[in-house]
Amino acid sequence: MIPHVMMPMIKLELPYPPSVNNYWQASGHRRFISKEGVAFSKAVAEIVKNAKEPSFEDRRLGIDVTIHPRSKRKFDLDNTLKAILDALMKAGMYNDDSQIDCIDVFRGDPVDKGMAVILLYEINPYYRKLTGFY
Repeated sequence: MIPHVMMPMIKLELPYPPSVNNYWQASGHRRFISKEGVAFSKAVAEIVKNAKEPSFEDRRLGIDVTIHPRSKRKFDLDNTLKAILDALMKAGMYNDDSQIDCIDVFRGDPVDKGMAVILLYEINPYYRKLTGFY
């Protein structure tokens, strides 16, 4: 039997992420993370610290992201990913964004203040080979 169901998995509820349009700022030729982006990263780091979850270190990962917007207003789901992936890396959940092999993004129902529900999990390389999932 190939173990694929009981791979390590972590669920986190994060604040609503800044869009990629608000995550970066520019000054002349210099680009940097905005105050909103820095605040989001700090909030995620605090949530990860309080959750006391172990790091996935350098393992291959998948992530499910459910974005619960602040309202019914239209928005692009893909604009929320950069801030989430960077913040989880900075918080020590994994070593580098390049470890993520699978990303599923879902639109959730609006909630007050918005939020992002994250399911981060290790992808079992033996299961991937067996199923042809590459």
